[in-house]
Amino acid sequence: MPMPRKEQVSKYTNGHYHCVSRAVRRAFLCGVDKQSGCNYEHRRQWILDRLELLAGQFSVEVCAYAIMSNHYHLVLHVDYEQSLTWDAEEVVKRWCTLFPPQALKESDGEQFDDEVVSAYFARLAADEEKVVLWRERLADLSWFMRCLNEPVARQANKEDKCTGRFWEGRFKSQALLDDAALISCMAYVDLNPVRAAIAQTPEDSEFTSFAARVETEKKLSSKPQSQWLLPFAETKKIGKPQATQNAHVCLPISQEEYFELVDWTGRCIRDGKRGAIPAHIQPILQRLEIKQDNWIDGIQHYGNHFYKVVGIMRHLLEETERQGRKWFKGQSAARLLYQ
Repeated sequence: MPMPRKEQVSKYTNGHYHCVSRAVRRAFLCGVDKQSGCNYEHRRQWILDRLELLAGQFSVEVCAYAIMSNHYHLVLHVDYEQSLTWDAEEVVKRWCTLFPPQALKESDGEQFDDEVVSAYFARLAADEEKVVLWRERLADLSWFMRCLNEPVARQANKEDKCTGRFWEGRFKSQALLDDAALISCMAYVDLNPVRAAIAQTPEDSEFTSFAARVETEKKLSSKPQSQWLLPFAETKKIGKPQATQNAHVCLPISQEEYFELVDWTGRCIRDGKRGAIPAHIQPILQRLEIKQDNWIDGIQHYGNHFYKVVGIMRHLLEETERQGRKWFKGQSAARLLYQ
């Protein structure tokens, strides 16, 4: 039975979430529809452009993404605390970037100068009730997904010259309760094309965060595609990764470690063989409290193992108690995959 979103997502606390949206019926989000012969490949860029815009305005950061033929995966970090650091005018500017006020929309070629716009924003910022409402929405997972899915649906329906539902109901979400769950989910998302036999290796996968990060690392693009993604931690010469000085929050692993982990995992999945875990991969899994022997199986069958929450067993039990439930799907998988 579906759960109310307010029970799944802690509205006023930071957290990581895995979100999935799927196109309804046989509708194609992107790629080539073999039945009709229509090519919808350009719709992938719609998603990326919209994601970049939203990541710049919301207090929600993108950790990983994979855009498939009829669905997409996102790993998001909701940073509610960051939204509390914005002053009223910052909140108004961010909100009006996403929803331009009718009063400022150009008509008959009229253009508003900066003074008029600033004065209008100042009047909006003086409305404390609106500022409180918009601040909450800019740190809200549901509003982020709404602002992503609705414009894409409208654009797709306009292109297809039809009306009606484009997405298959509301988006699905999983709470990622700890670092082990976060990195496992990111690897699962980045390896979706490899698991679907669309790509041979993670770096060959199109429209995934892994491929975008690799392209940026190699400086193959004049405009880095992963600049707006949540950064990795820096690597100390000895010991654990440390947070970057420029970022208030970062991923709990260095980029080099994550690249090696995902690349090795992807090759094992592609070859259909588990193989031996290389020595330089073992410390990464140990630090994340992930059982090495079950790592490949856990990633390959991640979608079947977990449902609403993912994490180490003690965190699953804590979340079960917090939500007043007796059980969550995934406890057996958590015992096998996480220490």
